[in-house]
Amino acid sequence: MADSEKPQLYLITPTQFDFDSFPSTLQRVLDASDIACLRLSLASQDERIVSKSADLIREIAHERDIPLVIDTHVQLVETLGLDGVHLPDGGRGLRKLRETMGDDPILGADCGASRHVGMSAGEAGADYVSFGPVAASVMGSGDIAEEELFAWWSDMIEVPVVAEGGLTPDLVAKLAPVTDFFAFGAEVWEQDDPIAALTHLVAPLR
Repeated sequence: MADSEKPQLYLITPTQFDFDSFPSTLQRVLDASDIACLRLSLASQDERIVSKSADLIREIAHERDIPLVIDTHVQLVETLGLDGVHLPDGGRGLRKLRETMGDDPILGADCGASRHVGMSAGEAGADYVSFGPVAASVMGSGDIAEEELFAWWSDMIEVPVVAEGGLTPDLVAKLAPVTDFFAFGAEVWEQDDPIAALTHLVAPLR
């Protein structure tokens, strides 16, 4: 990514949310910022809960021309009318998925802090790779995705890269020249005012 280009914003849903109140909160957040992609990322493995959650937010996203991808649940992408899937474990099985699903669905891969895993996902056909956490966080194995990894990727690899996990305004400023997307989740939703939280986090991009 050229240094003159600003990274885009990628929003990750809470791992669980209230069906009555969250849709309106999500609408306000999406209308307050320019969001490039939305990921449905739920703790529940109950297909009924996942399906209902997707039904609640799909229209909200699509009304705003924001693609909605789902974490892990490949089998639900077509069923629920979603735009793609975010795969764990470096996108294991991604090459076969690309062959069976075709070019249209977005296939993203969580690659932790591993350059090698990221390269493998890119070669297998990932539309983007995600590295993180970028600071101490509950996600991942405890390894931190350092600025050096993003800088190398930005210089050497064309596949878009996402920075996520433990983001702060300082880290946004530091990583802005070397990442294509910032993915925000808990950093936004765990605050009393999600719009103010997101505005604060991305202030260095303005």
